[in-house]
Amino acid sequence: MTLLALSIPLLALLNLMLGSVPIPMGEVVGILVGNDFDNDVFTNIVLRTRLPQTLTAIACGAGLAVAGLEMQTVFHNPLAGPSVLGISSAASLGVAFVVLLNGTIGGGLMSRFGLMGNTALTVAAVSGAMAAMALIVWLSQRVHGRATLLIVGVLIGYIASAIIGVLKYFSSEEDIRSYVIWGLGSFARVTGGQVWVFVALMAVLCPLSMLLAKPLNTLLLGERYAANLGLNIRRARMLIIASAGILTAITTAYCGPIMFLGLAVPHICRGLFNTDDHRTLLPATLLAGASLALVCNLIARLPGMEGALPINSVTALIGAPIALTILLRRNERR
Repeated sequence: MTLLALSIPLLALLNLMLGSVPIPMGEVVGILVGNDFDNDVFTNIVLRTRLPQTLTAIACGAGLAVAGLEMQTVFHNPLAGPSVLGISSAASLGVAFVVLLNGTIGGGLMSRFGLMGNTALTVAAVSGAMAAMALIVWLSQRVHGRATLLIVGVLIGYIASAIIGVLKYFSSEEDIRSYVIWGLGSFARVTGGQVWVFVALMAVLCPLSMLLAKPLNTLLLGERYAANLGLNIRRARMLIIASAGILTAITTAYCGPIMFLGLAVPHICRGLFNTDDHRTLLPATLLAGASLALVCNLIARLPGMEGALPINSVTALIGAPIALTILLRRNERR
């Protein structure tokens, strides 16, 4: 746990130093502490580009990892992830309505009024994700089996994907390209004051998720046994799903649909710590998710490269071999 905690500031410093324009460590530290430098280029790169991107990666990785662990536990499904209930698909649908209908119905009207900026996309994604999450929470009060609720979430995802497909069919190539780029995910999309709002939200929500460690541990025993111990199954399930749903909705709204982190990081932590105790796993996944997101962001901006690789491609290529190795070693120990 200590190594994971120490890796975050180290990787954050590397994210600030390395990129298409390498910056010496001394100048990075000086810029962060407020020293005046003659090189305004380095100052702008660190404070306006790399620092927001680094903070976004930390917050996004931590939030998705915690949400993935909660989903895997509440559904007793190792393949469950933050997007399993269709919340990410609903957020994508909200963005699709804004982006794909811009040229088709609006005739570019929204672009001329500046509604195609990051703020509009964020509001659209939050609206879609929150609508889906409200439906899921409402259904969790009325559906008895977790398998039924899981199927409902998958169906919501299919419906959202079908509507997005129809919108793509009637949209222009330029709008489709804009939507596809958004769907690749990015830590660089959050700029200006938005990054502080995003980080503040995650700084409040992630610690609050730690309060769910006891009901999560109780659910591992099975729902019948947990009910005999006095746990209100429906209430606990609603709180866990609401926690994971809000974390997923906010990260998707600000960063796009970031894949794989929420699925892989819980398995990585189970293998590293060799435990299913959520009092250990919740803080471990938070730290490991932030650390792995920083590694992926660093690789996406390889030194000497112009631009950045799609973050979803990097998360899968880096996280999958790590998760597979740890799972195989854990299986051998058993």
